[in-house]
Amino acid sequence: MLQVIWDTLTDTIKLIPFLFLAYLAMEYLEHRTGDKTREMVKKAGRMGPVLGGLLGIVPQCGFSAAAANLYAGRVVSLGTLMAVYLSTSDEMLPILISEQAPFELILKLLLAKAAIGMAAGLLIDVLLRGRTAEEEDHIHDICEYDHCHCEKGVFRSALSHTVQITFFILLVTFGLNLILHFVGEDALAGFVLARPVLGPVLSGIVGLIPNCAGSVVITQMYLEGAMSAGAAMAGLLTGTGVGVLVLFRVNHHRKENLKILAMLYVIGVLAGIAIGSV
Repeated sequence: MLQVIWDTLTDTIKLIPFLFLAYLAMEYLEHRTGDKTREMVKKAGRMGPVLGGLLGIVPQCGFSAAAANLYAGRVVSLGTLMAVYLSTSDEMLPILISEQAPFELILKLLLAKAAIGMAAGLLIDVLLRGRTAEEEDHIHDICEYDHCHCEKGVFRSALSHTVQITFFILLVTFGLNLILHFVGEDALAGFVLARPVLGPVLSGIVGLIPNCAGSVVITQMYLEGAMSAGAAMAGLLTGTGVGVLVLFRVNHHRKENLKILAMLYVIGVLAGIAIGSV
């Protein structure tokens, strides 16, 4: 047990500098471009899902929450909201960077999420005839989101995110190391989340957790080989950070919110199953 604890601590501690630098860059990017990004999405019109899918993969503080606010005010379409939700990487990118994952793997994951988000968003808008702000304007419903630490400044925000995510990584790593120690690598490789159809179904539920925990767990387990690519993609697609949480807070149509949540889950799981079968 002491060896498991020691391995967990050393594995986690060595990630902290990389995590902090990644979050520092992300916070700087948010402070420099956050408002411009939201304005671009507002003005995108019918191309909203394309722009939302591309901008969603950019690591910014709370972009999915901002999209939820814009949708609540009917400034953007449902397709644009879904494109942002599906492409949002949440904590996936900084963890991949801190784990020094191959650049090709990072690029594939980001592009896959963006492509799926754009395709799903465009299809949704076509089916719903691109319902946007001009058709139903409820801009007064928008409120400010208070989900992150952006107001603290770049350095303090990066430090706050680093501490929070390090705690989750510590827990996940400890659990995985326990399985490896007492059960073995074969059991880890045959974990339920690595199975063809059941994996994406369960991972999609984990991704819906409305905070950073879901993407942390999924990314770590995928890198450790405890989760297949299809299952990982399902969970990463349904993971929106606090985007869904903000949607339920600012959009007063509860039944609509539940439909959006179900739609997000179904798209994520089906995409994960399709990827797993390739």
